[in-house]
Amino acid sequence: MSLLEIKNLTYIYGIDTPFEKKALDDVTLSIEQGEFIGVIGHTGSGKSTLMQMLNGLLKPTSGSVYLNGIDINADKKNIRDIRFKVGLVFQYPEHQLFDETVRKDIAFGPRNMGLDETEIGKRVESAAQFSGLRPDLLEKSPFELSGGEKRRAAIAGVISMEPDVVIFDEPTAGLDPKGRNLLLNQIYNYHKEKNKTVILVSHSMEDIAMYAQKVLVMNNGRAELFSDTKSVFSQVEKLESIGLRVPQVTAIMNELRKKGYDVPYGVLTLDQAHDVLKKLITK
Repeated sequence: MSLLEIKNLTYIYGIDTPFEKKALDDVTLSIEQGEFIGVIGHTGSGKSTLMQMLNGLLKPTSGSVYLNGIDINADKKNIRDIRFKVGLVFQYPEHQLFDETVRKDIAFGPRNMGLDETEIGKRVESAAQFSGLRPDLLEKSPFELSGGEKRRAAIAGVISMEPDVVIFDEPTAGLDPKGRNLLLNQIYNYHKEKNKTVILVSHSMEDIAMYAQKVLVMNNGRAELFSDTKSVFSQVEKLESIGLRVPQVTAIMNELRKKGYDVPYGVLTLDQAHDVLKKLITK
């Protein structure tokens, strides 16, 4: 049994109004425990809508979402527990920051889980450290933080609940390159060390290629592709036809192959390209 199962999921905004729009169209896929899934697609492809349905923030027009075999929308009483198990870090962190201090904001989830104060304190400190928040920021209002600091605080608030699934919707927006790389490495290490399922939504093909085991490509509300990362990024023409690109390294390797060089499909990272080019030069 898969950890998350999405069956024939459809969502329509503004039903019976002039603004009616089908945001998701019959999406079906399964996600296993401990997988790292990358999600890509152009603006309006349905990525964020799908993510909000995985923890019950949006209820499907039709179809179902199952967590460990349980329909998350079958009983409204269970939806609170579902959100402890499927954590979502919004694209805009100010949407989920609200308390007097950053410390209280991070502690909100664990406290609502019924944990004792000692455990809550440990989780706040651990989550803050994970997300890269300086200790002195914990006593500030979250609304005094910079954009990057707000994003780290929002991430810490979700991580503190230790959910089975963590969804990151553009987590590195607003971060400088150093902070971006640090956070992505921390997310990956968290996934590996705790065997947590991570879903990363990103416009950066390089980030997806570097970290994701599988890639979901959304297009006009449908799951256009869902397979291992190498297979997805090997379909260059398919991705370009829906307005997406492959990682820059992959594009360069594809051009070399077109010119007759012995370059394999699915070269995704600089390290992989280095090994391929080293062999070519040696030959």
